[in-house]
Amino acid sequence: MATETVMLGHGSGGTMMKRIIDEVFFAAYGNDDLLKGDDAAVLPALEAGQRLAYSTDSFVVTPHFFPGGDIGRLAVCGTVNDVATSGATPLYLTCAFILEEGFPLEDLRRICASMASAAKEAGVRIVTGDTKVVNRGHGDGIFINTSGVGTLAPSINLGGAQCRPGDKVLVSGTLGDHGITIMSCREGLNFSTTLESDAAPLNHLIAAVLEAAPAVRCFRDPTRGGLASTLNELASQASVDITVEEEAVPVKSEVLGACEMLGYDVFQVANEGKMVCVVAADQAQAALEAMRRSPYGQDAAIIGEVTEARPERGPKVFLRTAFGSTRILDMLVGEQLPRIC
Repeated sequence: MATETVMLGHGSGGTMMKRIIDEVFFAAYGNDDLLKGDDAAVLPALEAGQRLAYSTDSFVVTPHFFPGGDIGRLAVCGTVNDVATSGATPLYLTCAFILEEGFPLEDLRRICASMASAAKEAGVRIVTGDTKVVNRGHGDGIFINTSGVGTLAPSINLGGAQCRPGDKVLVSGTLGDHGITIMSCREGLNFSTTLESDAAPLNHLIAAVLEAAPAVRCFRDPTRGGLASTLNELASQASVDITVEEEAVPVKSEVLGACEMLGYDVFQVANEGKMVCVVAADQAQAALEAMRRSPYGQDAAIIGEVTEARPERGPKVFLRTAFGSTRILDMLVGEQLPRIC
């Protein structure tokens, strides 16, 4: 292309916009549906009895590139995971870019290549999209919105309200990796081992768990607000208590050390490649083994249990500490780690 940065003309709808679409977006993840160039993708009809699951999310993380991923990988994985938490099979994504004038085209190509790789890993296709360009100084280089569609079998009915006393709570791996990686990049923190974001598509892991343990009540990805906010949401939806065993929760030592140094609660730090699963007690071990067979679930653990809530005080989440005491595990209040996704 004649220029190596984004210009306002790339969002004009004219020849410059056509070039950036052809030479960047189509080159990265062009497929038969996308290459038609229509305003809407016409997709195959559902089989009898199937339902659609649909989700949308926007990604504004800074920095745009970080160990273990970038804003493009987050955009694909985040929406794939949101669709998959319903038990659906994600199939198609839309992708909209808001670009700032002056953003390097080489960075845009790198982000698009990352999105293409993540989409291929998840088994989804990017089938339509949009591009807008804002004036220099009126954005932060790049923002991305992705929406996802998947198909859901008639027999699957998952949700936070399905949680019942006696159910077990599982998490698919170590907590806090993404949030602390982003913060370490911003603050120039160094650790004895390389810390990376956990951004990953978890639809295959979810499908494996559902096959092994049909009595799954729900899945939820503990992104902003971390595990604490996620469990409080589930407890509220089902009007139950949840008790978590602190020693059972997997956390990398360098993440825990960073949280202690910076004053963060690791249970409130964001994750982008972890899944919380609530399942009937008699199928918890089968669900755990299915998670651990996945490359993204090798550190999975059973971390707690759903119990009856006391009517006089409403649903709560409790943490049983390593010292044998119990404290309330509250939702995050305010913004702990800004711009983590």
